Amino acid sequence: MATDSVDDAHSRPRGTSDATVAALGKLSEALEVVEEARGHLYAFHRRCGTADLTLGEAVEALRDAGHGDLADRLETDLVGRNVLAGRWSFQVVEEYDDGYYASFREHERRAREELMEGRRHVFEAEMKEDRRTAGRPGHAATPEDSARG
Repeated sequence: MATDSVDDAHSRPRGTSDATVAALGKLSEALEVVEEARGHLYAFHRRCGTADLTLGEAVEALRDAGHGDLADRLETDLVGRNVLAGRWSFQVVEEYDDGYYASFREHERRAREELMEGRRHVFEAEMKEDRRTAGRPGHAATPEDSARG
C-alpha cells in the first residue's frame, strides 16, 4: 500500500469504471438511509413500550385518585394494545428486520461482491482522497498515516 493514499480495503478494483463506483456509492447511500430508518423504528419501539408502561402508571394514579371507571376504561382499551393490527412494536421491528432490511443488506452486499470485490465505501474513500490536503495535520489518508505524521 502506498503511504498517504486510499487504503487497499477502500480502493477501486482494477478496471472498475467511474460509473460503477458512483452507482455503488448511491446503493451504499440508500442502505445508509435504510439503516437510519431502522434506528428510527427501534426508537419507535422503545417509545411505544415506554408509553405503555407510563400509561399503566397513569391508570394506577387515576384509580388511586378515585377515578376507577376512567382507569378501567383506559386499562381495558389502551394498556397492552397492539400498535398495528395484531402486532406490538417488537413484532413490527422483527418483521422489518427479517424482511425488507435483511433483503436490502443482502442485495447491497452481493452487488459489492460482484462489482467491487466486496469493498465498502469506495466512492467515499475516493471523495476523501480528492477533498483532503495531503500532508496536513488532520488530513491523513488512514489511521496508520495519522500515527506516522
